[in-house]
Amino acid sequence: MHRYALGALVLAVYSLMSEATEMQDKLPLITEFTTSSPDLGWFVVNDNVMGGRSDGGFKLENGRLLFSGSTNTNGGGFSSIRSAPVELDLSIYAGLRLNVIGDGRRYTWRLTTNARWRDRQVAYWADFDTTKGEMITVDIPFTNFVPRFRGSRLDGPDLNAGEVTSMGLMIYDNLDGPFELRIDSVQAWK
Repeated sequence: MHRYALGALVLAVYSLMSEATEMQDKLPLITEFTTSSPDLGWFVVNDNVMGGRSDGGFKLENGRLLFSGSTNTNGGGFSSIRSAPVELDLSIYAGLRLNVIGDGRRYTWRLTTNARWRDRQVAYWADFDTTKGEMITVDIPFTNFVPRFRGSRLDGPDLNAGEVTSMGLMIYDNLDGPFELRIDSVQAWK
């Protein structure tokens, strides 16, 4: 009788360990770009807000977000999209994971929190490179995010991943010309 109880206990522990490993392997999804995923209320902010001449926007296409346009450094030189306000506590994670198909240019992921500098909202930027025409996975540690205000680097405060209030994607690589980035998903990773 004890042998059967011990066997059942071992089987139950093994089953729980398998489920825990499986759960650990699945990264929490922040968003993907399908009709069944949450709508984060993306909107466009280009450098024309400060007199620039860049043009950019986004659309959902075949389960991906397509961010495209053209940058012009005779002015601000950037194009961006941003989410509507969110409330994300990512404090138990190490960073963000993006699955993207790029064009070889450098992009910036942007986060905001409740942090303020001179009573104005601080944005946190982390750059990542892409490979032209290739699907790549980009891991961006939260430690790579740099505090900025209107593009100028600040000395602090550091990013608090426990109080993310919005996300964004930007191109601001000091180059002129067309850009195109496709994103499959945004996840958090440990």
